[in-house]
Amino acid sequence: MQQSFAYLSWAIWIPIVSGLVILVVGSDARAQLTRWLALIASLAALTVTIPLIQHFDNGTAALQFVEHAVWIERLGANYGLGIDGLSLWLIPLTAFITVIVVIAGWEVVTQRVAQYMAAFLILSGLMVGAFAATDGLLFYVFFEATLIPMYLIIGIWGGPNRVYAAFKFFLYTLAGSLLTLVAIIYLWVQSGGSFEISTWQALPLSDTEQRLLFVAFLMAFAVKVPMWPVHTWLPDAHVEAPTGGSVVLAAIMLKLGCYGFLRFSLPIAPDASHDLSGFMIALSLIAVIYIGFVAMVQTDMKKLVAYSSIAHMGFVILGFFIFDTLGMQGAIVQMISHGFVSGAMFLCIGVMYDRVHSRQIADYGGVVNTMPRFAAFFLLFSMANCGLPATSGFVGEFWVILSAVQYQFWIGLLAATALVLGAAYSLWMYKRVAFGAVANDHVAALRDIGAREFLTLALLAVATLFMGLYPKPFSDAMQASIVNLEQHVAIHKKTERRGEP
Repeated sequence: MQQSFAYLSWAIWIPIVSGLVILVVGSDARAQLTRWLALIASLAALTVTIPLIQHFDNGTAALQFVEHAVWIERLGANYGLGIDGLSLWLIPLTAFITVIVVIAGWEVVTQRVAQYMAAFLILSGLMVGAFAATDGLLFYVFFEATLIPMYLIIGIWGGPNRVYAAFKFFLYTLAGSLLTLVAIIYLWVQSGGSFEISTWQALPLSDTEQRLLFVAFLMAFAVKVPMWPVHTWLPDAHVEAPTGGSVVLAAIMLKLGCYGFLRFSLPIAPDASHDLSGFMIALSLIAVIYIGFVAMVQTDMKKLVAYSSIAHMGFVILGFFIFDTLGMQGAIVQMISHGFVSGAMFLCIGVMYDRVHSRQIADYGGVVNTMPRFAAFFLLFSMANCGLPATSGFVGEFWVILSAVQYQFWIGLLAATALVLGAAYSLWMYKRVAFGAVANDHVAALRDIGAREFLTLALLAVATLFMGLYPKPFSDAMQASIVNLEQHVAIHKKTERRGEP
């Protein structure tokens, strides 16, 4: 679908250009002006994503809202943008979370306000660019460029060990991406000098080529997800990042890795994806079960939610490699839901940290007595985090479990343990933080959330409940694209490709 209005370009460049303008005109002396500029820019970027949903055609798997311009003519690289059902909801989600982060940091961030707001706006535009790119080189540029603002966000506004956490985040993700660059160059050569992802998906690659390409892409996307055992950077990054950094990291940046599997690994290396599906399912189940137990023993609330994110992303990868329409739908729904729920969980932890300056569970107790409105929101999101029916956290996990049971009963049974483990670590944390008598003077002095904090949590609560009660708009939009991807992968199975019965 060719569109006369460049919605995708506006969604990418409004936040990036606005961030650069704020860097120039903003300052701590004009902090309030800076905040308002950032809010207006983030709302404008969110507004231009609304027509993507309104005018999206659910009945086709073809790319829509396509934009095309020559970028580096000599290399055959183009400024190519377009979305299908796999990427549609990730773009409004990115813009929505950016608005939440700007509002959440309104009073909390008092130093380097312009740089803080600009970093998040630029990061938002770069992430939208990665989700919308149809040119492999353009995707790689956006994908790698997201490291820079997040590195600065952790390194400048983070906690005491922020420099260590920022370097670990940067080195893990950059090292993983180098092999992907090699894979992109190889595909460019094999396709006769084209960076079009759709061209790469049609290449007649041998088994060996597909396996090597799959491993190369796996190195980048597994780190970004993150999958076990390359997940160790995430808890450190979350603990040291400011609240806004944790929200964006969990809600959006992890999805870049998941999206990479959908856009590159599965369609470009379908045979290798089938051959290595058992390996990927095993890694996913380890993430779901082992990391669930790891989350249970955490004493730091941020670390607990960080490990729960790894477990939830294990569900996403499991849904992809079952190669079933319902499983893939559930996985993508889980990606979107996790954006709402994990972002809200980190905001809740940030609300308490701003008042007590501690993330340790032991430093709290009886919060419901002094912050009843906050405790109600925190309970809702804790329930959603463990998959309570009628919340968005239930829909995707349930679909993946159903698909896994149909695929193999024992895999479904092991995957279902996530619901038990999720309830264990989420509700046990909530019980120790919120319930009981007021534990100490710090908790006794707590004040309940104000209008700004109420607004951010209420918006996420509405999104969580709406998706949990009525997931149809999300599943309908992705149906055609998932069926198309599943058929593409199935057609390229080795037996069919070789003409064997």
